[in-house]
Amino acid sequence: MNAYTDCAEIVLWVRHADGRWSARTVWLVVLGGQAYVRSAFGRRSAWYRRVLRDADTEVEVAGVRMSVTLRPVDGLGLVQRVSGAYRAKYGSSWPGPVESMNGPEAAATTMRLTDVGQVPQLPA
Repeated sequence: MNAYTDCAEIVLWVRHADGRWSARTVWLVVLGGQAYVRSAFGRRSAWYRRVLRDADTEVEVAGVRMSVTLRPVDGLGLVQRVSGAYRAKYGSSWPGPVESMNGPEAAATTMRLTDVGQVPQLPA
C-alpha cells in the first residue's frame, strides 16, 4: 500500500453486472500503511453500491492497474482519523470539497483497500 502514499488520487474501476467497466477518479488517503477511499456522494454513488454487491474492482495508479477489494470500515475512531487524513492532505487546496468528504454522508462510506494484486492485462 505504500505506493499510494504520494498519490493525490487514483482511478477506481468497477465492473457492472453486464461486464462493462466504469472508471471514477477518487481521492485516497493512507494511514498506518493502509489506503482508504470514500464516496463523495455517499451511498447515492453507483460505484459504491456496486462495490458493496461484490463487483470486481481495480485501481489504477500511475498507469498500473491492480485488482483490489474494498472493505467497509467500522468504528467511529478510525473514520474520524480518516477524516483527519483527508483534511491534512486536501484541506488547504480544496477546503469546500474536503468538508463534503468529511460530512456524515460521505464519511459513512469509508472503505479500506485490501487484497491488492497485479492485473495481468487490461480488460478490453
